[in-house]
Amino acid sequence: MSTKLQGLRGMNDLLPDEAERWEAFEAIVRDWLKSYGYRPIRTPIVEATSLFCRGVGEHTDIVEKEMYSFEDRLNGEQITLRPEGTASCVRSVIEHNLLFQQPQRLYYSGPMFRHERPQKGRYRQFHQVGVEALGFAGPDIDAEHIVMCRRLWDDLGLEDVELQLNSLGDAEERARHRSELIAYLQRHEADLDEDGKRRLLTNPLRVLDTKNPALQGIVEGAPQLIAYLGEESLKHFETVQALLREAAVPYRINPRLVRGLDYYNRTVFEWTTSRLGAQATFCGGGRYDPLIAQLGGRPAPACGFAMGMERVMLLWLEGQDTDVPLVSPDVYVVHQGDAALGFAFRAAEQLRSAGFSVVFHCGGGSFKSQMKKADGSRATYAVIVGDDEAAAGVVALKPLREVGEQISVTPERLTELLADRLYGVQPA
Repeated sequence: MSTKLQGLRGMNDLLPDEAERWEAFEAIVRDWLKSYGYRPIRTPIVEATSLFCRGVGEHTDIVEKEMYSFEDRLNGEQITLRPEGTASCVRSVIEHNLLFQQPQRLYYSGPMFRHERPQKGRYRQFHQVGVEALGFAGPDIDAEHIVMCRRLWDDLGLEDVELQLNSLGDAEERARHRSELIAYLQRHEADLDEDGKRRLLTNPLRVLDTKNPALQGIVEGAPQLIAYLGEESLKHFETVQALLREAAVPYRINPRLVRGLDYYNRTVFEWTTSRLGAQATFCGGGRYDPLIAQLGGRPAPACGFAMGMERVMLLWLEGQDTDVPLVSPDVYVVHQGDAALGFAFRAAEQLRSAGFSVVFHCGGGSFKSQMKKADGSRATYAVIVGDDEAAAGVVALKPLREVGEQISVTPERLTELLADRLYGVQPA
């Protein structure tokens, strides 16, 4: 007997019941994005490794420790399973010249890959919905993204969520802060952990994002980037806050919020919750004006965010009074007998042509066993055909979810009757 194969750790199957819940969630998300004028874009799961080294940052945790990278056996090219979606989206926009004379509001969804220790709501294959606005320079688009999030959380009924907000300023402001921060951290180098020492010169901002409790005193005493912001950056940040107040979106300024990717500037934000354990952040983003030029495009402003679908799904389902309704067919067709087989098969196709969802029983079995499967399918009605019904040119219609009599009708009348009973549509 062969050894039973299993999926890879941290890369999970979505079985039918759960997959249907995902589809319900994705339908809500698509309607939400459409209401703000965002259009879909789909990019490959595999990209050149250099895209993420340049776009995400060579000294980020993602590039240094988490990417699934390998050599293409055919041509020796270094390729990577995408760890995030923004770099891929921007690469596509540049390659296809989508920013020619018009800005773009885009979104994407799908699997991302990072080699992390699997935890609640965080897996090695995980899924994101990402939203990108390219070609918009003002603080209004930053605020729109945050307000969009708040609307989705309200639509989903999420509770216990908090918005954290910060500004990373512009390149020169970050450079001044960086030199001061490095000098400060060097004075405390002996007390830093190995990760902090490794990042001290390459990515000192990330030291401020440490989760090590022993370093919190050092982090609290570090120079704050917001103190280095110039007039334009401050004005941008203040306008974002004013628009959030206008929309009645509460927030907390977190001067230590830096995000984990190198491409951010000015506004950054995260949505957090206490309901997911150690992984408090379930959505985050901000402005990334340098990235388009960094990836070879003509300089243009940009802003975006991404949410972890697994984490948002956990919060959404936790808040439901009842489980999300699963998909069920309108009709389950039960049949027995040689003549009944062909007649029932045609009747099922007629119902599908009329727009009904129909499960046609396959595999034989007694009427009793078939009716048991019909009931288990969650169908609203059973259509029953035996040889006698086939000879008479009729089917039997039996309600499965409410009390009602079984009746005999022609296939043509069946379509009209179901349209009336299921959807309240009267025949013309």
